[in-house]
Amino acid sequence: MSKRKIKVGIIGCGNISGIYLKNGSLYESYEVTACADIDLPRAEAKALEHGIRALTVDGLLADPDIEIVINLTIPAVHATVCLQVLEAGKHVYVEKPLAVTREDGRRILELAESKGLRVGCAPDTFLGGGIQTCRQLIDEGAIGVPVAATGFMMSRGVEHWHPDPQFYYELGGGPMFDMGPYYLTALVALLGPIRRVTGSARISFPQRTVSSQPKAGTVIDVKTPTHVAGVLDFAGGAIATLVTSFDIMGGTNLPNLEIYGSAGSLRVPDPNNFGGKVYLRPFASNEWTEVPLTHGYAENSRGIGVADMAAAILEGRPHRASGALAYHVLDAMHGFHDASAEGRHVELQSECTVPEPLSATTKL
Repeated sequence: MSKRKIKVGIIGCGNISGIYLKNGSLYESYEVTACADIDLPRAEAKALEHGIRALTVDGLLADPDIEIVINLTIPAVHATVCLQVLEAGKHVYVEKPLAVTREDGRRILELAESKGLRVGCAPDTFLGGGIQTCRQLIDEGAIGVPVAATGFMMSRGVEHWHPDPQFYYELGGGPMFDMGPYYLTALVALLGPIRRVTGSARISFPQRTVSSQPKAGTVIDVKTPTHVAGVLDFAGGAIATLVTSFDIMGGTNLPNLEIYGSAGSLRVPDPNNFGGKVYLRPFASNEWTEVPLTHGYAENSRGIGVADMAAAILEGRPHRASGALAYHVLDAMHGFHDASAEGRHVELQSECTVPEPLSATTKL
């Protein structure tokens, strides 16, 4: 790899920015040199903490040295900011979801293509040691031909811990748009593209009361489904069940993600994390056996998707956490909601290439 590091700027200095700024110094392919926020004092505080420059949003977009912008704004303005970044002639990597609507997602990809720029999108947890170990096991035939999968993201919501949880209950929020990208991206990375989806969705509690500080006591009107149960048919033939919920008040013992094949079963670690334990149960066994991780980046490696995109720019190859992958996931998430509202299967119109696996020795 070239020794040149691509210079990166961050727009949006909220809750998630800390780990991106902390991890920005860990990778060989890029370095974070500046941050910006519509609340400039917030950007200045983050810049001081991490030894980088604080800029206005316009100032960051005009900086000729910055080649990639990481968009960490709230979902409602993901598309607006991505389009601004692309119009400024820079590559963009955005937190999930790619956009709130399919239309905005397409606009981002079309503008990037017209300008010869790249779009990357979280989540990048599928590049961590846990899911990459699972990918290697599947590719090696450890469970035979994958035939089915189940995924469960069951929680009681975010208003009990997040300092500003309202946007989680707006359009573009909810458990499917908040946590679904982790599960769907992992499933596509392991099983390939999705052909069609169906599902049922509801708002179980029309209002939520915040118990976290500093907004304890605030009542939130819920505007997006908070329990979504879906079925996915993959182009390769496998069928998966995925349930995402903010309405499970009593807890659960269900696994995060399991994949079932013709020769065995695989328990995938929490796709919201980079590492975790991998378990394999071959056809002839009655026991789950832990499989040692074969790949690195098992710690919190947030930003590895940016690192891979920067390395791909330097090396002239496709990057893995791509805009096309993120749009396919966005299409599927809307598909669950559409299927519930309209009582039908939804054939996905999007396509994506399955991301190439990382080698066990890859260093980004």
